[in-house]
Amino acid sequence: MYKHLHIIALLILLATGAQAQQDSISHKASSPKGIYDSVAVRRRSFFPIPVLGYSQEKGLEIGAAMLYSFYTDNMNPDPATRNSSINLIPAITTEHQFKIDLKTNIWTRSNTWHFKTNLRYQNYPLYFFGIGDTTHHDTRSLVDNIRYRVQLEGERRISGHFYAGASVQYQHDTYSSGDDKGVYTTTPLTDKYGGYVTFLGLTGIFDNRDNQNYTRYGWWLRLNLAYAPAFLSTQPLFKIDAQGTHFIAISRKSTLGLNGIFNSLQGKELPFYLLPEMGNDLIMRGYYTGRYRNQNYLAGQAEYRYLVDPRMRIHIWFLDIKPKFALAAFAGTGTVFANRDFHFDGFKPSYGAGIRYFYDESARLTIRIDYAVGEKRNGESRQKGLYLSLAEAF
Repeated sequence: MYKHLHIIALLILLATGAQAQQDSISHKASSPKGIYDSVAVRRRSFFPIPVLGYSQEKGLEIGAAMLYSFYTDNMNPDPATRNSSINLIPAITTEHQFKIDLKTNIWTRSNTWHFKTNLRYQNYPLYFFGIGDTTHHDTRSLVDNIRYRVQLEGERRISGHFYAGASVQYQHDTYSSGDDKGVYTTTPLTDKYGGYVTFLGLTGIFDNRDNQNYTRYGWWLRLNLAYAPAFLSTQPLFKIDAQGTHFIAISRKSTLGLNGIFNSLQGKELPFYLLPEMGNDLIMRGYYTGRYRNQNYLAGQAEYRYLVDPRMRIHIWFLDIKPKFALAAFAGTGTVFANRDFHFDGFKPSYGAGIRYFYDESARLTIRIDYAVGEKRNGESRQKGLYLSLAEAF
């Protein structure tokens, strides 16, 4: 089993979200398409989620997800400045495994500069199913993975809604298998026991969204081209990362979001652990990350969100909130394929529903719970997943 059970201390979370906010400035939310009609107050907020999980390969897993939201221009505030965030996810298991993931998303005043970082270390087992879109559950292998990753990105607004910038990503992996079960030991793989890579990239972005969190309308298009030179990597590689989202405000409470991605890894020899993987909590929900992997990955999804405002106040001891929720339903499809081997019957379904709770209404920050289902292969149970996340999928 690799399904996870998440236990949420909801009362503690609501209290923490309500208490850990501090007013900064306020301004009128004047957009007719916005969620909020009244005065919007900028806040700093800290929101932790304790998580308890169990899986056969990891044993009991204890961890947390923490997000700190703030604004960089408090000395000279601009109402248009987006909130910045620091996201920390540590976890440890009873099998002496450990991971820590630190992400930052920083916007300067008036959104002139945008910086993102990701520092990750993990000593975690994972299932390797093979390469392609027809892998089987019963032939999977359990492999141990130690990974170090440092990722830095920066973009500057150059005109209107256009941004340009650069990226650097360093990743070092080691892999091992404690037994001969499954396809890992019998499949010829490039850099089977690990390697390292340094990608140097250029980025172009168009972004006219009304907000980066729980977006109501606008476009976000991103293209990143990156090269890994031989003197900085085990293998010389080139990759393409293209993403796009579009949001339509159907009514004051209804929003339709569209999202698509295309990832491609090119080179003479392709390390298996760098191949684009299908499945996570953002797109193609319902699939184990890496269940299907190959040289190219194409996926798209649509999500309908409906705002629920009960217009009630809960005041119990130190808990004082006016809860606001959103319901969501989503559906998508995606496929992985080798160069010159694209075929439409390789597309797989993903669909499900979820609920969002606005723990920081001024910044539209949410905690999200989604349940998704995917493909049912012959002789296997239908693939599915339950996700607990901070912020929207896209």
